Amino acid sequence: MSDLKPKEIVKELDRYIIGQTNAKKSVAIALRNRWRRRQVPEDLKDEIAPKNIILIGPTGIGKTEIARRLAKLTDSPFYKVEASKFTEVGYVGRDVESMIRDLVELTINNLKSRQQNYVQDKAAIIAEERILDLLLPKKVEENQEKEPHLEIVGSSQTKLSTREKLRKMLRASKLDSRFVDINIPDKSMPMIEVFSNTGMEDMGLYMKDMLDNFMPKNTKKRKIKVSEAVKIITQEEIANLVDMEKVVSDAIEMVEQSGIIFLDEIDKIVGKGHSQGPEVSKEGVQRDLLPIVEGSSVPTRYGTVKTDHILFIASGAFHVSKPSDLIPEFQGRFPIRVELDSLGKNEFARILTEPKNALVLQYIALLRTEKVDIIFTDDAIEKIASIAVEVNEMTENIGARRLHTLMEKLLEKILFLAPDIDEKKIIIDSNFVDEQLMDIVKNEDLSRYIL
Repeated sequence: MSDLKPKEIVKELDRYIIGQTNAKKSVAIALRNRWRRRQVPEDLKDEIAPKNIILIGPTGIGKTEIARRLAKLTDSPFYKVEASKFTEVGYVGRDVESMIRDLVELTINNLKSRQQNYVQDKAAIIAEERILDLLLPKKVEENQEKEPHLEIVGSSQTKLSTREKLRKMLRASKLDSRFVDINIPDKSMPMIEVFSNTGMEDMGLYMKDMLDNFMPKNTKKRKIKVSEAVKIITQEEIANLVDMEKVVSDAIEMVEQSGIIFLDEIDKIVGKGHSQGPEVSKEGVQRDLLPIVEGSSVPTRYGTVKTDHILFIASGAFHVSKPSDLIPEFQGRFPIRVELDSLGKNEFARILTEPKNALVLQYIALLRTEKVDIIFTDDAIEKIASIAVEVNEMTENIGARRLHTLMEKLLEKILFLAPDIDEKKIIIDSNFVDEQLMDIVKNEDLSRYIL
C-alpha cells in the first residue's frame, strides 16, 4: 500500500475517520511524496526532506487517529509521544533523543515478531526431531518389555520404524505425560541492575548488554514433561532461526526511510515569555527537538540512526497560544499547518455508525458474545449525538471521546446483566436514551462528574 495515490489514501482514512478532509489531504500528500522521492535520481533523493505537518484543533477530533491510521496503511514504523514529557538537557526528565530510540526498539520488536511467525513451522519440525532424539534411545530400552511394538532388533531399518512410530505418538499427544531430561537456562543467577540517570536511558541498556556478554550462560538439566519440552525447544529453535542482524539492519532502514513520529501536545512547550524563578525551559525543549526534526544522527544500542527523512506530525489544541509562538527555527521545520474542524451533531451521529470500527458496532459485537442482540434506532443515534454536543458545551469539550463516556453509561445496566438476561433482543430507541441519560444531563453538576 506504500504506492497509494493521494485520493486512495484519503478514501482509506475515510473508513475510520469522519470529516477532517483538509487534514487527510495534507497527510496523503506527505505520504505520496515519500513514494515520489524514491523515484527521483539518487543524487537528488537525499536532498528532498519530508514536509512536516502541524495539526491544530481541540482534543477528540481525530488528530492522533489520522496519524496512526496513516502509519498502518503503509506499514510504517510509528511512535506517538507527548512533547510535554520532554525537558531541556540538564533538567530531570526524558531527553528528546529517547523517542528515536523507542521507535527503533518498537520496529525491531515488530520485525522480530514477524520473523518468529515466519519460522514457526520450521522450528516446530526441528524441535520434533530433538524430542525424538531424547525419547528414542532411553525410552525404547526402558519400554522394550512393556511395549513390544517398540522393540529394537538392532537393524537401522527397525530403529527408523520405531522412530516413526514415536513420531506418530508424539503428534497425537500420546507422549505428553512422559518425562525427558533437557538443559534449560538457569534463571537462579543473580540479576545485575544498572542504575542510570534519567535522560540517559540507553546507558543502562548498554551496560547490561556488555555484562551479559561477559557473564557465562549457565544451564541446568531438568526432568520435564514432553508437552512442556516441545514448547521450550521450539522457542529455542525460533530464536536460533531468526537472523537478528538482518532484523536490526532492516528496522533501522525502515525507521530512517519511512518512520513517522507523532508529537502530541506541541502547544505545551510554547514558552510563556516571562518566566520567573527556576523552571524547566519550554523553549529549551524546542531547541533540543530542532536538530532531531531538522535531521541528525542519534546513537542507539543498535547503531546510529539518521532522522533526516523521518516524517514528524505535530498536534496541539493551541487554546492559549498559537503556532507562531513557537521559536522561528522550529516553525520553519513544520511548513504545513492544518486546522481541523470541530465536531457537531451530524459528525457525532456518523462517528457512531459509519466507520469500520464504529462504537455502535463494537457494542453490538460485545453483547453478541452473550447471545444478546441490541438494535439502535436512528432516533437513538441522533439523541446520543445531541447529548454529546450538549455535554461538551456544558463541560470541557473533549470531542468524540465524549461518545465513549455516553455509550458506556447508556448501556451500563445491559452490560452488567447481559449473562442473565432472558430477553435476547433489545431495542435502543430515543426513549431508552432519555431514561438512562437525561437525568444526568439536566443536572449540570452531576454531568460534570459522570459524563
